[in-house]
Amino acid sequence: MSKQFTAIIKKEDDWWIGWIEEVPGVNCQEKTKEELLESLKITLKEALEFNRQEALSAAGSDFNEEPIAV
Repeated sequence: MSKQFTAIIKKEDDWWIGWIEEVPGVNCQEKTKEELLESLKITLKEALEFNRQEALSAAGSDFNEEPIAV
């Protein structure tokens, strides 16, 4: 299952910079728009996996996972 996120991007001087709107701290800077979008995708995946592992570790061994739609 694939989720969609929103990339906020802009060209500033010789660089493309961008942020993922829904996840604080996910931001990148690259020389081309294509490189920026790929870096944002990689960084977002890493951040989501890190957050997931951190949550699982904090929960310990007796927990349930429940999907939540907003």
